[in-house]
Amino acid sequence: MTTTVQSRPEQDSRPPGRGRRPSSPGFRTDVQALRAIAVLAVVVNHFWPNVMTGGYVGVDVFFVISGFLITSHLDREIVRTGKVRLGMFYARRIRRLLPAAFLVLIVSIVAAWFLLPYPRWEANAWESFAAAFYWENWLLAAKSVNYSAQNEAASLVQHYWSLSVEEQFYLFWPLLLIALVKIGGRKFLMPGVAVLGVLSLAFSVYYTIVSPSEAYFITPVRVWEFAIGAAVALAASKLVLPRVGAEVAAGLGFVMILVAAFVYGHETPFPGYLALLPTLGTALVIVSGLRPGRQFHTVVTASAPVQFIGNISYSLYLWHWPVVLLGPFALSGALDAGKLTTPWLLWLLGLSFALAWLTKMYVEDRGRTWPLLARNTRATFTAMIIGLFVVEVLAGGLQWSYNRHAATAEANAAAQGTNPCNGAGAMVPENKCAEPFGPAPVVAMGPANEYWQVPQTCTWLSKENMAGDRPTTRICDYSGGDASATNVWLIGDSHSEQWIPPMLDLARERKWKINIASLGGCPFADVEFVGYRGKGSDTEVKRCTDWTAKMTDVIAKDKPAMVFTSFFARKEAIDDGSGRSQTDQYRDGLEPRWKKWTDAGARVIVMADPPLNRDARSTDCVTLNPTAPLECAVDRGEAQPLDPLTEVAKSTKNPKVSLIDLTDYFCDSKLCYAVIGNVVVYYDGDHMNKDYSRTLTPMIARAIG
Repeated sequence: MTTTVQSRPEQDSRPPGRGRRPSSPGFRTDVQALRAIAVLAVVVNHFWPNVMTGGYVGVDVFFVISGFLITSHLDREIVRTGKVRLGMFYARRIRRLLPAAFLVLIVSIVAAWFLLPYPRWEANAWESFAAAFYWENWLLAAKSVNYSAQNEAASLVQHYWSLSVEEQFYLFWPLLLIALVKIGGRKFLMPGVAVLGVLSLAFSVYYTIVSPSEAYFITPVRVWEFAIGAAVALAASKLVLPRVGAEVAAGLGFVMILVAAFVYGHETPFPGYLALLPTLGTALVIVSGLRPGRQFHTVVTASAPVQFIGNISYSLYLWHWPVVLLGPFALSGALDAGKLTTPWLLWLLGLSFALAWLTKMYVEDRGRTWPLLARNTRATFTAMIIGLFVVEVLAGGLQWSYNRHAATAEANAAAQGTNPCNGAGAMVPENKCAEPFGPAPVVAMGPANEYWQVPQTCTWLSKENMAGDRPTTRICDYSGGDASATNVWLIGDSHSEQWIPPMLDLARERKWKINIASLGGCPFADVEFVGYRGKGSDTEVKRCTDWTAKMTDVIAKDKPAMVFTSFFARKEAIDDGSGRSQTDQYRDGLEPRWKKWTDAGARVIVMADPPLNRDARSTDCVTLNPTAPLECAVDRGEAQPLDPLTEVAKSTKNPKVSLIDLTDYFCDSKLCYAVIGNVVVYYDGDHMNKDYSRTLTPMIARAIG
């Protein structure tokens, strides 16, 4: 496919190939060094997240480089020939990127089947499908605003999100440049790119504020980063700096990138305006190199090791992530408390480099220059379709295998008998259980262990009690139509949902009408909410505070007999500006709401939060130590630190508010356990396994009377 670009006579009447040409960047060791810095920042961040907390800015460096190189190439082609051969352009991108990308996808799918526990197969299958078609970033954006999905373990191909953004850029950027030239000639390129970049930056700043999790992944908030590189390419002939200026620009640029990589962290609102630091730093380095000749950094940036890393940067980016995720499962016998030690991480890093070098030599280079494809655009596209087919067949097979395993696990869970030493019963001294912390027969948590599930006979309130656009309330009526039946509420965030299994057991036994309402990551208190595990967006905070205020009145008006409440106060930060402790601030936000319910005739029962899991041990610890679960036991003080919600419930003067604290069924006097009574305690990093939660039913029944 060829698109001819007609230049307007009044702007450029010279025939193609005879006018002023943009300068060709040729091969630049400084750009290759930028690639090396970018990929090392990402890799170090993933292997040692506490060493280079902002290493994720390496992706932004790559985006600027891509914008510069691709625009330079397209601009030269437009000036030289007056047209862009889109078919050849896309075919070159396919040969350059897809062979290595497909190889790593195929290996990752197969490795997932052999090494990962089956509950992780479904996410890996879906994300492999998305990665192959380069819309992984949009899938992750959708998951990022789904609170339940946020507890999913990362897939082996999650890092393909940035490649998806790049491929989407490669797809639409030539079309944009062609359209701009058709509208106003080549002189229209720079204004058009500048306007698009400014609009994208403005949207990036705005969306990073209102929806930071989603903003990180979606393409429109990243377009301005490519546009920075594109603007440098289009203005290259005017950006040649004097020697001293070039040296200063290069030094400042490298410093800006490194500062962002070491200073930024997980809680940094990103990309937004803060992404200007690494992206403008990258642009400065590229601009400095427009002046030919050596610079102060050349002795390092042009050195063989740096150039080698830059040369294998694409394959290294592809391989390092599945290697570091699969490492704990492949080396389960070498773990320390469920984690890889530094020597093993260094070994895996070396493996990543070796795989990257082999892939560069025998896949990237061969795929780009293989005569059968290089001489025939149609053959290139045919090979792409075959590659997609292979990946999708394997992903489909992984999904099919997951469905079979999930069905088997659910049947086994349903058939599993109970005995006094099952689950939490093993912590009851009277039961005299011989081996309370022995191995569990099932360590992989799947659909059978989902704590939030309720029977289909329960009713969703699709319009009432909404939190923004989210329904929040379900009603399970076991009263048999008895108008005098006990009316009960269970309310809070997802940490209240993990009490659903025993609450439903009690509701069936006692013929309750139970209302279940929850909003993930939202503390049920009248407080100045900051966010869950960091600063939340204005939208998330308002949705939470509006909903809790509304539901306080809804419950009071319903006049229930009991209100059970729980939420993750330890990780849901509040700040009223007073400087007081979280407990004191929560006390002021909880007591009035509890009083409103008790004044309406209810007993308020606060469910103390179980001990921490992912904040105290590796989430994969039990999976990696199936025959030795005691390896996952942690100090009680570490696993069960002070909880503001529990402390307020302990100290309240309201006689109708009580606390149920079941910590002694998770811990003894010294340690807290991950497997008790041959049942895995936790479903994921933050919540109980449904099977273990249900074994706490008798303890809750005794506590409420």
